[in-house]
Amino acid sequence: MDWLNEVKWDANGLVPVIAQEQGSNDVLMFAWMNREALAKTAELGRAVYFSRSRDRLWFKGEESGHVQTVHEIRLDCDNDVVLLKVTQLGHEPGIACHTGRHSCFFSKYENGRWTAVEPVLKDPETIYK
Repeated sequence: MDWLNEVKWDANGLVPVIAQEQGSNDVLMFAWMNREALAKTAELGRAVYFSRSRDRLWFKGEESGHVQTVHEIRLDCDNDVVLLKVTQLGHEPGIACHTGRHSCFFSKYENGRWTAVEPVLKDPETIYK
């Protein structure tokens, strides 16, 4: 897996990852991957991240059903950020955020405060059991 050696992993063996929706180009979320997560993502064609809080692999959608099918894996010019082009599955429109929203980037800075500008599509209490 020489291609994994081209990635500039941080001191913890992680690389930042942006998930972008294929088609709309919406930025859905930011996460981390270790070597195993990136290798699994390439192998399975679905997003597998590394959860720093749980200290383990996190198969996106393992609890929520909101799986990300991966169409492309890209590496930035410095080889230190990964971009996934994905289709967000599990709800229409796709929910990527644990808050029940389409994107994790739903807060917009306006007039000195953060305002939620995307609606909750599904109550998180009904997503996670």
